[in-house]
Amino acid sequence: CVKQAVKTGLGINADINLTSVFDRKNYFYPDLPQGYQISQFLEPVVGEGFVEIIDSASKGKKKVRIERIHLEQDAGKSVHDQDPKFSLIDLNRSGVGLMEIVSKPDIFSPDEAIEYVKKIRAIVRALGTCDGDMEKGNLRCDANVSVRLVGEEKLGTRCEIKNINSTRNIGRAIEFEAARQVEILENGGKIDQETRLFDAVTGETRTMRSKEDAMDYRYFPDPDLPPLVLTQEFVDAIKASLPELPDAKKERYVRELGISEYDAGVLTLDAEISNYFE
Repeated sequence: CVKQAVKTGLGINADINLTSVFDRKNYFYPDLPQGYQISQFLEPVVGEGFVEIIDSASKGKKKVRIERIHLEQDAGKSVHDQDPKFSLIDLNRSGVGLMEIVSKPDIFSPDEAIEYVKKIRAIVRALGTCDGDMEKGNLRCDANVSVRLVGEEKLGTRCEIKNINSTRNIGRAIEFEAARQVEILENGGKIDQETRLFDAVTGETRTMRSKEDAMDYRYFPDPDLPPLVLTQEFVDAIKASLPELPDAKKERYVRELGISEYDAGVLTLDAEISNYFE
């Protein structure tokens, strides 16, 4: 597996795997007609890297480490609130390719989580690879939340909140879930690792299913798909064709136009706004 470090003009630094393998998740997916999901496990298309955000406490720059970026099939959408007895299913996006970005546990507040998602959204919009519309599910957030006692180094048991559909709801979901876990621990209880859903109407999270680990998915290389091989020339061509991205544009606005850091940040948060301003 050959890797190449790619640094762009926006504070992202990542390892690109020039050879990556597609795996099959041998775990039943009720919202994928084939019954399993094609994903990447041991050799994802992108390895470790980082994204820079503004630290909510110090207001300085903070690196959120990226563990991996892998490609996989999107599942359909299960709808549980349209019928009192049945779950309905929308298969329109089933099987469509998606990019999953997995970060390290470097985010310590709802505000930082919102900043992180906004930065990712600004990047993909600037690249033109995604419109970042969270309401339509084109960009979604799964938030892993855990709490620990002050001074503790070890992370607590985490719960994953699936498919949060707005930056506002990311903050609301994390605040509620953290408070829920704190209350359980202060009452002498134990946090169960599980997947939860966020109810935007009540502002609460609720249990969806017990949390699976990698062993539960029983990954194995997909026998129907060859390895994905990217040439160095292909990677270099993509790198050379990148447009000016949000961080680089923000720095230019501050340096050349004398715009304040805040105003430059607002102008570069959305590609349409910055294009209009240009």
